[in-house]
Formats: sequence, structure tokens, C-alpha cells
Amino acid sequence: MKSAFVFPGQGSQSIGMLAELASHHPIVEETFKQASDVLGYDLWQLTQNGPESDLNQTDKTQPIMLAAGIAVWRVWQSQSNITPAFLAGHSLGEYTALVAAEAIDFNDAIALVELRGKFMQQAVPAGEGAMAAILGLDDAKVLDICRAASSAGVVEAVNFNSPGQVVIAGTTIAVNSAISLATESGAKRALLLPVSVPSHCALMKPAAEQLAERLEKINIQLPSIPVIHNANVNTASDVVELKSLLAQQLFSPVRWVETIELLSNKGVETLVECGPGKVLAGLNKRIVKSMSAQPVFDTTSLEKAQQLLGESE
Repeated sequence: MKSAFVFPGQGSQSIGMLAELASHHPIVEETFKQASDVLGYDLWQLTQNGPESDLNQTDKTQPIMLAAGIAVWRVWQSQSNITPAFLAGHSLGEYTALVAAEAIDFNDAIALVELRGKFMQQAVPAGEGAMAAILGLDDAKVLDICRAASSAGVVEAVNFNSPGQVVIAGTTIAVNSAISLATESGAKRALLLPVSVPSHCALMKPAAEQLAERLEKINIQLPSIPVIHNANVNTASDVVELKSLLAQQLFSPVRWVETIELLSNKGVETLVECGPGKVLAGLNKRIVKSMSAQPVFDTTSLEKAQQLLGESE
């Protein structure tokens, strides 16, 4: 029976995350130490003690989430002989998946995603961009709302997270207009997200150009485990395409529903989420209900995942 491991993106971070797992598995802090050496500041100290404003600053959140996902992946590898059939990651999590699949060196990836965060912040001045979650409307209706609100500025559907949960992004004025239209259209909720960068929309094209230049300087190879990309819901056929997909990802929607459906169609019956929190495992209940999903972020959840896969593989 096939399994897939998935890695969360920004939004799953919290002060004190992975502390319990680290108390039993030294490799967690060792992974953060490795990342800290690349960045020049103590990443573990930041995750454990904050301040939260720094933890949520995108050029810090991105390396934090990558280190967290790889720390959990390394714990898994030290405790289990089971290798998943596929890997995938939500937004920033795609980089974590590529490191786990040995396509990008961990140190290179840490430096790269810090730069990715800086490029994203520079692309849209603070306050000029926004993101919002629209709950309770179908995808087509959200797309219609974005088209209607785009007279006020850029606004696009950017994260198709689960049926009835779509995130939009763009200029602050256009996103606020879309929120009003969504509320009028009967959305259960339409709320601004606490982010300063409007990810995955056209406003990120300048950042994508800078990222593409940076990607050319990094040694990347094809993954040892197939990685499903956000931009095309498929694997890359060569390294040139892989780099292109990473650049496209910045201004393209995260097609998470399609990603999980693809994994299901390829025979995956068990999903393991590596990293703090359980956002992706939670989304799965609304995408492919027959697929078991288990987050791994502490010793108890690690044991549950081992039992789940031990029974099925």
C-alpha cells in the first residue's frame, strides 16, 4: 500500500514547536543548528522563544518551516525503513519536499528560501498587498468574484486548499473588494489573513524573476523520490523544468486539491504530514476522505504514523 509524505508551508509555525520531539530526538536541534550556521542567527532559539513578530516575518518563517519539515523527516528516517512513493509540499513546503528527495542540498535550500522571502517582501511594499480566505463558496464562484473585484486592482484565487476553502491574494484594495463580494454571495467566512506578502499572484512576478536567477546558481538534480509540484500538479521531467516550476510557483496558484486527488489516483492510501501542526492532514478530510492522513510533530504522532504505515505496507 502506497504512502505519500507532505510538507506544510507558512502558517503552521508557532513558538515552542517541535520541542517535545526534540527532547527525544537530538537530530531536530542538530538540523536547526545546521540551518543557523547558514543564516548566521539562532533559528532554534527563535522558534522556541520568539518574538512572534520575527517568527512570522516571511524571510525567517521560510527557513524555519523548511528546517522543521526536514527535522521531522530526518527523525522519521532514523526510526523507520519505509520510504514514501511520493512527496509534495504546500507552497514553501515544496522546497522541503525537494530537500527530502535529495534534489536540493539542505544548506543551499535554507539560503535560497531566506532569499525567496526577501524577494517576496521587496516585490510588494508593506500594506499594499493582502491575502484572504474564502470559506463556503465553490471554486468557480470565487473565480467570478476575483474577476469582478479586479477592476480595483490585482486579485486572484491562489490556494485551492480544499473544496470550499480558497485563498485569494492581490492588492489590498482589490482583496477587500473581493471579501465584500464574497460575503454578499453567501460565503460562510471571508477574512483577511495575517500576512504582509500576497503570495502566488501576479504581483510576485518580479520576485520570481529574481528567484529564477538565483536558481541558476544552485546545483539541483532530479528527486530520488517523485515530487509533485504546485504549479503543474506533476513531476518535473528534467532539471530545467524543475527550476522553471519553482519560479512559476511564486505567481501561480497552489493546486492542493488536485495534488491530493492525483496522489489518490496513483494509488496512495496514506498521507503523512511532516512538520509542526496538522493543517494538511486536516484539509485531507475534505479532499479524499478515504485517504488516511497522519501529522507527525511529536513522539505520540510519530508512533501513530509508524503504526498506520506498519499495518499498511
